[in-house]
Amino acid sequence: MRRKLISSGSEFESKIGYSRAVVDGDYVFVSGTTGYNYSDMSISEDVAKQTQQCLQNIEQALKEANSGLKHVVRVTYILPNKHDFEACWPVLNHYFGNIRPAATMFEAGLLDDNMKIEIQVTARVAAVA
Repeated sequence: MRRKLISSGSEFESKIGYSRAVVDGDYVFVSGTTGYNYSDMSISEDVAKQTQQCLQNIEQALKEANSGLKHVVRVTYILPNKHDFEACWPVLNHYFGNIRPAATMFEAGLLDDNMKIEIQVTARVAAVA
């Protein structure tokens, strides 16, 4: 069984000791991913924009894992304020509306008060032709 570790370059990965994603066999497990733009470690104050950035970060990790958003089978949304979730729906529908993975949302505190959403996914590795 093959195992591959994928890093986004986020300072949190090295400080805490985890990978952005792990490929293990036919699956990709993407860690909880926030709305930070890892190129400059900036983060929007808007939860919908953070959601968009989360999914862009996840998409990049999946690409490195020979997968993509269309291969996502499970998604978990974590928000410090459950009332912010509805503002995320248009972005989530844009990315997952046709894919429709199994999903769960729960309310919990996040590492940094600037973070308004964290998303983790499990995806299949794309079939090699």
